[in-house]
Amino acid sequence: MLEFAETYNAGRKTLFVDVILPLAIAKNYTYRVPFELNDAVAIGKRVVVQFGKSKLYTAIIAGISEHAPEKYEAKYLMDVLDEQPVVTDVQLGFWQWMANYYLCNTGEVMNAALPSALKLASETKIVLNKDYEIDRSGLNDKEYLIVDALDIQPELTVSDIAKLLGQKTVMPILKIMFEKNLIMISETVNERYKPRKRTYIKLNPIYQHDQMRELFEILEKRAPKQADVVLAYLNLSRGGKKVSKPDLIEASGASSAVIKALVEKEIMIAEDVNVSRLFFEGDNDPELTAVLSDEQENVLASIREQFEQKDVVLLHGITSSGKTQLYIKLIEEMIASGRQVLYLLPEIALTTHIIERLRRYFGESIGVYHSRFNDQERVEVWQKVLDGSYKIVLGARSSVFLPFADLGLIVVDEEHETSYKQFDPAPRYNARDAAIYLSALYQGKVLLGSATPSIESYYNAQNGKFGFAELKTRYGGVEMPQIEVVNIAEELKKKTMQSHFTSVLMDDMKQAIERKEQIILFQNRRGYAPVMMCKTCAFTPKCINCDVSLTFHKSSGKMHCHYCGYKEDSPTTCPACGSAHLEYKGFGTEKVEDELTVLMPEARIMRMDLDTTRAKNAFQNIMNDLEEKRLDILVGTQMVAKGLDFADVTVIGIINADSLLKYPDFRANERSFQMLAQVSGRAGRRGKQGKVVIQTYDPSHRVIQQVIDNDYAALYKNEIDERKSFKYPPFYRLIQLDIKHKDPDMLYQQAEFLGTELRKHFGDRVIGPEYPLVSRIRNFYIKTIMLKFERDADSLNKAKDIIRAVLLQFQTTKLSKGSLVQPDVDPY
Repeated sequence: MLEFAETYNAGRKTLFVDVILPLAIAKNYTYRVPFELNDAVAIGKRVVVQFGKSKLYTAIIAGISEHAPEKYEAKYLMDVLDEQPVVTDVQLGFWQWMANYYLCNTGEVMNAALPSALKLASETKIVLNKDYEIDRSGLNDKEYLIVDALDIQPELTVSDIAKLLGQKTVMPILKIMFEKNLIMISETVNERYKPRKRTYIKLNPIYQHDQMRELFEILEKRAPKQADVVLAYLNLSRGGKKVSKPDLIEASGASSAVIKALVEKEIMIAEDVNVSRLFFEGDNDPELTAVLSDEQENVLASIREQFEQKDVVLLHGITSSGKTQLYIKLIEEMIASGRQVLYLLPEIALTTHIIERLRRYFGESIGVYHSRFNDQERVEVWQKVLDGSYKIVLGARSSVFLPFADLGLIVVDEEHETSYKQFDPAPRYNARDAAIYLSALYQGKVLLGSATPSIESYYNAQNGKFGFAELKTRYGGVEMPQIEVVNIAEELKKKTMQSHFTSVLMDDMKQAIERKEQIILFQNRRGYAPVMMCKTCAFTPKCINCDVSLTFHKSSGKMHCHYCGYKEDSPTTCPACGSAHLEYKGFGTEKVEDELTVLMPEARIMRMDLDTTRAKNAFQNIMNDLEEKRLDILVGTQMVAKGLDFADVTVIGIINADSLLKYPDFRANERSFQMLAQVSGRAGRRGKQGKVVIQTYDPSHRVIQQVIDNDYAALYKNEIDERKSFKYPPFYRLIQLDIKHKDPDMLYQQAEFLGTELRKHFGDRVIGPEYPLVSRIRNFYIKTIMLKFERDADSLNKAKDIIRAVLLQFQTTKLSKGSLVQPDVDPY
């Protein structure tokens, strides 16, 4: 038998594969391919490999050759998991660029790119899928053993399952079980995606044609508004179409209470239906088309023309100017040409109405991708993009990693948003910038859209690197909101302030509620009070893990750290001096909500911040309540600035604009303008002119004046002059190094060593090391080194090579023990 095997294999090639492991290692690792798997290996396929003494990983084949590694003996790879590659050549090139540009390793990019279900490792924890009814009679022996073991012990690692079955690799078995929906990865179970609920209304079937006339006669006499609702329903339901409650409210002009009365009388029936974001369940209208104004038509023609010469075009359109309609037109054209489209949004949960809007046009050809899906759903979207089933993908920043076959257009909506930047873990990439490079790999086009563009994008447009188009008026002729600035200091002197609300804002809110309109209040700080202080000795409770004061949350009765999540009971007496005189300084959204319930007891108030939207469907419930007019006032953080488009929101109150403006950051003015303009843009979007009340101690601040005048050009001119003088983007590129250690003395030595070594190469381009604003987080002390480089691409690449060499030199010294060094390219 041995002689036969040797004879059989004698003429076969010995192949080696370079693989990307999901680890932060500097190089790809090489494995030998068993002869029987020669025909199975291909670039982009997943393989099972052993790395280290005993750990197994799923790796991606990045290269195939007949050359053995020179420095070590190659181990055999253990199995090939895929019949077809799950990662494309273009993706592998994109991963390599991202690793080079953002000073990280390809394995870290792979970790960010692949859904968890595609990268099993020996320590990955497996659980049963509780949402799936398992038919045990259809399981084979090994599957039955695994399911049985998971019944006894709810969570097992891949290594545990390997021991259970008595074989080294079980990943192919687990892959099949994933595809059958039998098992899930433990880490995602608590983050299971919950589909949104939508209420559909239908007429009680007992009302046939003869009874309808009688019903109308009764309703017109006794309840004319209910008659309007029934008439609107009959119009909307023609052709057997489903009628949603929001559509019925909009078409009839009636309130939610009128529909509720019809349901209680059993004239109508209400059904709550789960509307999945993964699968399209509504009725798309193939005849539906975006109706453009003359201005929009001209801008669309300009964008098309500029795409002939430029790969990237910036669309600067004021809030509610109809940018989405232009996106839809360009998407339609790209789909007609047979290519795919990526529509990037800063935060998918905040823009669900855009999903619904696009699906009315494109139906099942649009897919949605973000971290709130479970593993099976994310893998399914991955496969549908790979095989071309999804022509359009709408997603958050991680969507840039999907395996597109032929990507023709990327739309980056709200391109200025900081949510496009990944801060932790590596790769610390900006999805907007990554999208521009990705599009170039496919020879596609990028449209950046914003009412308040980033200074860098606007600079690139002004200097001809990007194309530029502008929408200057609101769609439908709706006027921009009236903006009134109120001086808090003057109102305090006159004693006309009520809690944190000026007399102007209080009057506007009362009038809006009388008119049955809605209000949004913005305060960019969550919790009840940012600081608790002892009036006797000035003691302030601080986090035990971070150098920050704890924020009091009235809902939990505890002091919270917003950096590490630490909580402790709120003290009743001062822990330092024993005094009972404790007071709260400052205020957050929770306090605003609390005080409004006292000042306006008749108003229905809700709060929208990180604390109230932790549950997966909490955000959508708040949005449904706002849309169906079950609340009058929405109090929120920056969440309320993004993606809200409601007809009856006519008053916006910015409680304290100074918290945005007085921040030590070179982007403070830019971000303040963006936030204030975006929040203001939520007012009066459909037919009614809205009003914005900005409360501030500094009404003459130039940024506030620029927001009032809607003068982005003036902001740009001021900022660009300052940036040039002080060597900031867009004239210079920034690279930040965060050095972390649990021992502050060791940190000081490490940071000084790195600063000295970097200055040998870059001189005064190196700033620091310095302590950041928050110098300890999660028990790690932090020092920061900032490097500034001219915009020349070659010099930047050389600088990165030098930084890599310095970091490698540092890691080879004993001094580096216990340290974490995190490079961040384009950190802001």
